[in-house]
Amino acid sequence: MVGEAGPPGGLDPAREPGTQQSPGGSRRPGSQGGRANGWPGQHGPTYAALDLGTNNCRLLVARPAGDSFHVVDAFSRIIRLGEGISATGRISEPAIARAVEALSVCRDKMAHRYTTRARLIATEACRAAVNGEEFRTRIAEQVGLELEIIDRETEACLAATGCTALMAADADGVVLFDIGGGSSELVLLGRSQPTRRGPPPPQIRAWASLPVGVVTLAERHGGIDVSRESYEAMVSEVAGYIAPFLAANRDAIPGRVHLLGTSGTVTTIAGVHLNLRRYDRQRVDGCWMGDEQVTEVVERLLAMSYQERVANPCIGSERADLVLAGCAILEAIRRAFPHPRLRVADRGLREGMLVQMMREDGVWKDEDATA
Repeated sequence: MVGEAGPPGGLDPAREPGTQQSPGGSRRPGSQGGRANGWPGQHGPTYAALDLGTNNCRLLVARPAGDSFHVVDAFSRIIRLGEGISATGRISEPAIARAVEALSVCRDKMAHRYTTRARLIATEACRAAVNGEEFRTRIAEQVGLELEIIDRETEACLAATGCTALMAADADGVVLFDIGGGSSELVLLGRSQPTRRGPPPPQIRAWASLPVGVVTLAERHGGIDVSRESYEAMVSEVAGYIAPFLAANRDAIPGRVHLLGTSGTVTTIAGVHLNLRRYDRQRVDGCWMGDEQVTEVVERLLAMSYQERVANPCIGSERADLVLAGCAILEAIRRAFPHPRLRVADRGLREGMLVQMMREDGVWKDEDATA
C-alpha cells in the first residue's frame, strides 16, 4: 500500500460499499459538508471512469497518489440495461429510464468532485442493440454525457489493465476472465515487465470475447428455477464458445498460471464462501479460493431455492436470478482451464480506464526521466 492509494490500480476499500445515492443525495460544492471536496486545482487532476454495462452502471472518481491512485467517490447500481435485448434486439424504454436516472447521479458526482478528465464507456448492450446509437444520443441530450461504445478488444484490454496487479508473484501468467451481463471476456496474460513508477502494463498473449453473459444466458435458460439439467445446458453452451479459443491458443498459456476472475459472479461466490453478513470489498478483492472451495459454493447455490438466494446477503434480489448463469459461465471456464487456484478481483474496467488515462498523462513518469 502506498500512502492512501490502496492496492496498486485498486479502490479505497472504505469508499465502495454503500455508494448508491439518489440524485437528491449529492451536496452542492460549498454547502455544509462540501468543503472536503475542495475547489478546482486544489488537489490536482481528478479522473472519472464510468462503465455502463449490460447489467450495471458503475463510476469511480480518483486522483493520482504515489504509484497508484486514491478513489474519492464511487457509484454502482444494477440497472439491467440489456434486459430483453436478446428477444427484441432493442434497449427498452424502462431500461433507458433506469439508465438516465443512474447516469444523472454519475454526472452530478463527477461535477461535485471537479473532474478534469473522464472516460465514459458503454459495452455489450449498446453494441448489440439496434437502437444503441439512438440511446447514446438520448443520453447526450437528456443527461449531458457523451458515451463511448467500445469494441470487445478494447473491453478485454481494459479489464486486463485493471487487474494485472493481482497476478501472483510466483506465477508466469494468468487466465483472466470477466463475466459480464451480455458478453464475457477471456484474456491470457503473461508476466508483466515491472515499471519504476505506476502499475505494470498488461502483457496480453491472446484474448476472446464470448457472446454470452449472465443476463443473456439467464433469459435463454431461466434464472429463477434452475435445475441440474438446465445448469448443465448453460455450461455446455458456454463451453462451445470457449473451445475454439482454447484450441487456437494452447501454446499461449504460460507455465505456472492461476485463474483471475473479475465480475459480480466471482465476488458473489467469494462473499458466500467467506460467509459475509454484508458484502465487504476489503475481504473479497484479492482473496484466493481453491478449486474445491469454488465447487462447494456452486453446489450450495444450486441447492438453494430462489428465495434462499434472495435472502443471502451477498446475492440479494438483484442478483438472485443471475448468479447461477454466472456460475455456469465460470464452470465452463474452469473445465477448459483446470487450474487449482482462483484469485478474485473486485476491480476491472473502471480501474483499467483510470490507469490508462493517468499513464497517458504521465502522472507516474520517472522524476529523472528525460523528455
